[in-house]
Amino acid sequence: MNKSILFSALLGLFSQGLHAQYDPTQQWNGKIGKTLPESQPYKAEPIVKATKGAPNVVWILLDDVGFGAISSFGGLIQTPTFDSLANNGLKYTNFHTTAICSPTRATLITGRNQHSAHMGLFPETAVNYPGYDARIPFEKATIAEVLRENGYNTFALGKWHITPVNEATQAGPFNRWPTGRGFDKYYGFLYGETDQFHPQLVEGTTPVETDNGTHLNTLLADKAIKYITDQKSTSPDKPFFLYLATGAGHAPHQVEKEWIDKYKGKFDQGWDYYREQVLANQKKLGIVPQNVVLPPHNPGIKSWDSLSVDEKKLFTRFFEVYAGFISQTDYEIGRIVKHLKKLNQLDNTLIVLVVGDNGASKEGTFGGVVNGLGEYFEGNRENSGPKYDERIKNLLKSYDKIGTEYSSPNYPLGWAQATNTPFRYWKQDANSEGGTRNPLIVFYPKGIKDKGGIRDQYTHVNSVWPTTVELIGAKVPQVINGYVQEPAEGISLGYTIDNPKAPSRHNVQYYEISGTRSIYKDGWKAGTLHKPGTPFEKDKWELYNLNEDYNERFDLAAKNPEKLKELQDIFDSEAQKYNVYPLKDGLSTSFGAGQSAYEGQSTVVLYPGVAQIFGASGPSLTARPFSITADVEITDKTNEGALLAVGSRFEGFSFFVKEGKLQVAHNHNSKVTYLVSDRPVPTGKVALRFDFNFTQPKAQGESAGKEILYINNQKVAEKDITPVHAYIFAYDEGLDVGRDQLTPVADKYKSPFKFTGKLNNITINYPQNNREAQEKSRE
Repeated sequence: MNKSILFSALLGLFSQGLHAQYDPTQQWNGKIGKTLPESQPYKAEPIVKATKGAPNVVWILLDDVGFGAISSFGGLIQTPTFDSLANNGLKYTNFHTTAICSPTRATLITGRNQHSAHMGLFPETAVNYPGYDARIPFEKATIAEVLRENGYNTFALGKWHITPVNEATQAGPFNRWPTGRGFDKYYGFLYGETDQFHPQLVEGTTPVETDNGTHLNTLLADKAIKYITDQKSTSPDKPFFLYLATGAGHAPHQVEKEWIDKYKGKFDQGWDYYREQVLANQKKLGIVPQNVVLPPHNPGIKSWDSLSVDEKKLFTRFFEVYAGFISQTDYEIGRIVKHLKKLNQLDNTLIVLVVGDNGASKEGTFGGVVNGLGEYFEGNRENSGPKYDERIKNLLKSYDKIGTEYSSPNYPLGWAQATNTPFRYWKQDANSEGGTRNPLIVFYPKGIKDKGGIRDQYTHVNSVWPTTVELIGAKVPQVINGYVQEPAEGISLGYTIDNPKAPSRHNVQYYEISGTRSIYKDGWKAGTLHKPGTPFEKDKWELYNLNEDYNERFDLAAKNPEKLKELQDIFDSEAQKYNVYPLKDGLSTSFGAGQSAYEGQSTVVLYPGVAQIFGASGPSLTARPFSITADVEITDKTNEGALLAVGSRFEGFSFFVKEGKLQVAHNHNSKVTYLVSDRPVPTGKVALRFDFNFTQPKAQGESAGKEILYINNQKVAEKDITPVHAYIFAYDEGLDVGRDQLTPVADKYKSPFKFTGKLNNITINYPQNNREAQEKSRE
């Protein structure tokens, strides 16, 4: 390292809180006399200035969209904006993601492999190992940090999901929020999903308090247009970088009725017909080879013809909603594209569209989900039998709600398989093309001559960063914000732009999610689908020759053990190189555990007026004893409102006063139960307390302890804790003090249900011995 780089790096140690363009005070070369006539001015030019004519850059990342969903890749969901970009740009048909959201996002914006970027899984599942601690190193700059050093304005909108949970509060630190990683402006949501009509949003680092029911896609498009307009009105020659990561098509699948109605009856022939039509379209479009054959159904997926009338009716509705959701997303992104054209910016804009951060979602279960994550984590794994039949009947009762703001739906697994045509398996499955193969569209009028061209070179999401840098002629500084930079790990696709037959340069790539893993080398691929609880050394590996077997139909592991062993050794080498080890067993067993900013505190005091606390960042109230005490003053017998609320109308907990009584509501899958005081809350200064005396049930169906209400230390209500209510979890919405902001946990009131008395504070106490046990269990 030369002395100037070392000096800059040392300076960075003293300015780690500074995240701005490199712009030190320059030597002043004018002349200062005693008067102006005796003086000569000198104007210092900015150190960082974009090259004249540098293109704008727009990255668009969709969520949970399979390879066979959108129309330009053969899907039956109409996406005219994406089609236009594809038909006037390039379609990459051999592009891969990591199989799940946060790792793909970290890889995309840094150009490094997921574990190398410290994002082996989610921020919510972080553990203290380099590949999994969710702390993206500053030595691995984001594309925004690089482009800002090339004179760009930088904007991020939508889903982020790569900030450590314990830093996602109003106490910060904010250097791993979007505005701390190179973005001038940010408007979106920090976690994995949010309600489309009532999103939990942030602008910059400040939670957005307004909620007018406008669809999230519309809000994001409006804000993107405003950011672009403001910038071009002030500095028309300065380029911008816009990163738009939609919530679509991740659950909840919610959209305005007119978009759902566009697909009424369009999918009545079912998912088997869908697969056949999509494969035929893909062959016609040249997306897949002519000899590709559909693989058998994934395990547990029934043929459409074998479904009951009720199943067909329900499942068709789920997919009409999803299709409408994706088409509406296409429309709103189209508004941004049209705005660029209106401003005469489109021809000089590089647009990179990644259609999905992984394959189609597997969280919808065999029968679909109406009320969100609660139903998924509840373990609805049956695809037949009395329990399954009863569930279908209950879901049908919500038929008209599916897709509206009064549902939190995700489609059944048969549709996930269909939208991954022609591949096997789905999201989370890092061993399969169905988990990792996604469409990539690159649109750049100034730089692409082969309009509508298809490129089949093998590539990975880590290549988008270096491809962008190369195509726009940007320079990567050796030092950014004082941190000496490590090289990107992806391989630029620049060599493919003008040469459709160029041989692939991306010859080796590993994949790993929750112990499921695979390795690709020169057209060969080995992988294993890890089952939680199984020793890793007993995982069964499969081997495929993708050069001859496009969609992994023929396992060659038994016939070619030497090739399998060769690839396994390569995986081991790559895993050691990129921080993949130690392997982590399971996706959700530790979701949010130990990551809260409040973890380790035996007492938490919250004050009214605090901004809504995000999801897993808040105090843990899941499967542990605690007490909540509200220090209030009842000024009038009519005082009412939420004292503390966690979660949403689909899943959550609320501690509130209503009709003069102290009450608690538990909401699980939109089913609400109550504990109500047997006497009214008196006027004057009052201590209102809720004790959650949780104990782990010894057998299924047993009580999980007692929950008790107190008014001024007098017991006023008591009941057994139902085991399912032991899991008080906020995801789509966070924790509120003195109100229940976005959607109401309880069906007895409407949001925001602000407390009308005087609330001094809320105190949450955890028994000391329980806290120590929790910490010991995580070691």
